[in-house]
Amino acid sequence: MFKRSSKWDIKAIILVALIGIIMGVIYTYGFNNLYNLAKLALLPTGYAPVMDMAFSGLWFMAAPLAMYFVPTVGSGTLGEVLASIVEMAIGGQWGILTVVEGLIQGAANEIGFFPKKARYEKFTWASVLTGAVFASFGAYIPQYFIYGWYKYSISLQIAMLIAGVISALVFDGVLVKLITNLFDKVLKPEIA
Repeated sequence: MFKRSSKWDIKAIILVALIGIIMGVIYTYGFNNLYNLAKLALLPTGYAPVMDMAFSGLWFMAAPLAMYFVPTVGSGTLGEVLASIVEMAIGGQWGILTVVEGLIQGAANEIGFFPKKARYEKFTWASVLTGAVFASFGAYIPQYFIYGWYKYSISLQIAMLIAGVISALVFDGVLVKLITNLFDKVLKPEIA
């Protein structure tokens, strides 16, 4: 029987590290390549920057997955940071900024669960979707200043913000919750 442990022990650390490593590889060799192709395809339209946020929800998935398997404060942040470190280390295109963004996105994702331990353990739709929305804002706000998005037209800024929230809700929220529901059916986990 699988147990979702809310205690930081060696098993929890290894599990979060594995999630981070696996997601970092998926981010680098899967999502980044899809993002680059989609952004390239939109270059002639002037809406290529929308791809920066339209794919963003894919890069937030390590945090809620880590919180599902290790339902305790900090697991989402750690999972996302480890994924971003792996992504950077194996050739991610954004360098050290990846780690900074991973820290912000992971911590923002935990807002949906924080501060009650029971929210981590129950892993409800409301918590997952709230975390996804906050992760979207956690991605948008720093990039708005770092990449100079404030220079874009208001309509493009709004399109990027809306694309980011929808992406986060679909990938970081709904997709992750459906995946964890499958784990619930197959593994029938207990909370330890």
